[in-house]
Amino acid sequence: MALKIIILKRANIKLDKNIQYLVREWGESIAINFVRKFDSLIDTLSSSPEIGKVENNNLRSFVLVKQVTIFYRVTSKQIIIVNLFFNRQNPKNK
Repeated sequence: MALKIIILKRANIKLDKNIQYLVREWGESIAINFVRKFDSLIDTLSSSPEIGKVENNNLRSFVLVKQVTIFYRVTSKQIIIVNLFFNRQNPKNK
């Protein structure tokens, strides 16, 4: 059974900002490719939530593209996308 996906406000804002950045700096086709990868990951997570690396307690991470890591929590009924981390940032900011 596939789990429901919830994207927290913080993660949604970062996702939107990243898409806007990609369109502005790299073009619409790169942004569309990024959204497709994100959507594909969401589909995969809903059926296989254990694919990510365990960070601590119930927090997991998955590298979407080399520049972006997604952090999420798994509960019995849903997967909560907590944050998107841009890998060029200071690792202490995770």
